[in-house]
Amino acid sequence: MITGKNYVGSQLLASGTKTYKTIDPQLNIENPWTFTEASAEEIEQAVHLAHDAFKIYKDFPAERKAAFLNAIADEILALGDALLEIYCTESGFLRGRAESERGRTIFQLRSFANMLLEGSWVEATIDTAIPDRAPLPKEDLRKMLVPLGPVVVFGSSNFPFAFSTAGGDTASALAAGCPVIVKSHSMHIGTGEMVASAIISAAKKHNMPEGVFSNLIGGGVTLGAALVKHPLVKAVGFTGSINGGRALFDLAAQRPEPIPVFAEMGSINPVVILPEAIEKNSKKWAAAYAGSITLGTGQFCTNPGLLLGMKGKNLDQFLKELAEQIEKITPSCMLHPSIKADFNNGREKIRSQNGVTTIAEYKEETAPNFAPQILLSVEGKTFLENKILSHEVFGPFSIIVQCENIDELTTIINKLDGQLTGTILAEPDEISKYNSVINALQNRVGRLIFNGVPTGVEVCASMLHGGPYPSSSDSRFTAVGIHAVKRWVRPFSYQNWPDELLPEALQNKNPLNINRTVNDIITNKPI
Repeated sequence: MITGKNYVGSQLLASGTKTYKTIDPQLNIENPWTFTEASAEEIEQAVHLAHDAFKIYKDFPAERKAAFLNAIADEILALGDALLEIYCTESGFLRGRAESERGRTIFQLRSFANMLLEGSWVEATIDTAIPDRAPLPKEDLRKMLVPLGPVVVFGSSNFPFAFSTAGGDTASALAAGCPVIVKSHSMHIGTGEMVASAIISAAKKHNMPEGVFSNLIGGGVTLGAALVKHPLVKAVGFTGSINGGRALFDLAAQRPEPIPVFAEMGSINPVVILPEAIEKNSKKWAAAYAGSITLGTGQFCTNPGLLLGMKGKNLDQFLKELAEQIEKITPSCMLHPSIKADFNNGREKIRSQNGVTTIAEYKEETAPNFAPQILLSVEGKTFLENKILSHEVFGPFSIIVQCENIDELTTIINKLDGQLTGTILAEPDEISKYNSVINALQNRVGRLIFNGVPTGVEVCASMLHGGPYPSSSDSRFTAVGIHAVKRWVRPFSYQNWPDELLPEALQNKNPLNINRTVNDIITNKPI
C-alpha cells in the first residue's frame, strides 16, 4: 500500500534522485520503505495544478465541498488497521493514541463539512443603497470572505494525523476553497502517503479538479523553501519549531508578493500555582501535573514546561508529592532518535546552568528512544537573569521557578515570550487577590486555564490554539476549530453589483438561508 512516491495531483511520481527512510522508534530500526524526494519538475507541476484547480474549486457550492470533506473522512476510515499499524510503526505511539488521533482527524473534517453546510462562516455583510441620501447618495456595498488560493501545509512531527496530511490545516483550507499541497513530514512519510491516497480517492469519486490536493516528499531546505517561494502559492500553514516556522515566515516576507505564514511554534505554557490551591489539593494537583508533563512523552505543544510558585511550606509539600508521582511513571517512546537527542541536549543545557537543581528524575535504564522524565528547580531571581532557562525542551520536562513574592512572580510572567496557554491553580476565593497575575498572563498567552492542565486541546469553535509570538506567528488566528478557516480567506466587497451576478451569499433573496448582517442587523430574511 506504500509506493514511496509523490502524489502530484492524482499521479504517483518519483523522478527525483534523493531518497529517504523512516524510523521505527520503538525498535530503533529503519522501516523497509524507500521514499523519493519530489523533483523540481514535480514541485512545479503540483503548484501549477493547484493554481488551475483553484480557478474551478473556489466556486464550488458548499454542498459539494462538504461532500468532499466527508468523503475524505470515510476514505481514511476505510484504510482500517493498515493505516493504524503504519502510524504506530513510524511514530512510536501506541494503538490507543493512533485510534484517538484518527478520531480527532475525522471529527475535524466533518466539522468543517458541517460549517460549510450551515454557511454563515462567509460573514456576509450588506449595506443597501440610499440613492436619495443628502448631501451624497449611499452606494450599495456587500462583503464576504473569499479564498486566497493554493495553500502549502507542513505536516507536524507529533500529530501524524491531526496536524498533518489531512489534519486541521488541510481540512480548513479545503473548506475555504483553497487547493492544498502538503509537504509530508519526514518522520512519517508512509503514514502521510496512505492518508494522501484517501484524499485522492475522495477527490476522484467527487470529481474534484485535478490538483486540488498534492502530497510531496522532501526536506525543508529544498522542497519547503521552493514551495514557500513559488509565486503561485498564496499562504502557508506550519506546525513545528520556532526556528523552522521563523525561517518560513522570513522566506514568505521576502517574496516580491509577501504571503501569510500561519505558524504554530514553541511554547512552555506557564502554570501559576497559588498557595491555597496546593494547601488544600496538593496530592490532586501533583498527580495531575505528573501525568500532564509526561503525557505523550511530553511531545505536546501544550506541555507544562514551566511551573511558577511562591516559596513556602505549601510549595515544598507540592514539589515533594510531584516528585514522587513523576518518578513512578514508566517512560515512553519519543517520535524519532533525533527528537530524543534534542531532548537530551535541551535538558542537559538547562540542568547545567548555575542555580538549577534536580527535583525529580527517572533514573532506571530505558530503551534507546525512550525519554526519562525530569523536573528541575530554580530561584526566581536566577530565572530572570538567564534567558536560557525559559527555552522550550520538547519532551517530558518541566522547571519549577520558586518566587520570593507575588511581585517577582508577576515580573517573570511579564518577561516571558508569547505562549499558547497559561494556567492558574487557585481556590475560587483566592484568585481575586491576584489580579496582577491574571492580567500579566492574559497579555502573554492565547488561552487562560483555571484549575486544569494545558494538555488536551478540544476541537470546537471556542478553542483558541495560538498566542502571541513566538507561540504562533499571528495571535489573531487559531489552528484548531472551525475558525481556523479564517487563515485562508480575505474579505472582498462588491459595490453596486447586479443582484443576479452576486454570489448567492450576497443576493437579495438569500437563497442559502444563512445569517447575514444587513444594515447592521443580523438576519436570515431576504432583502
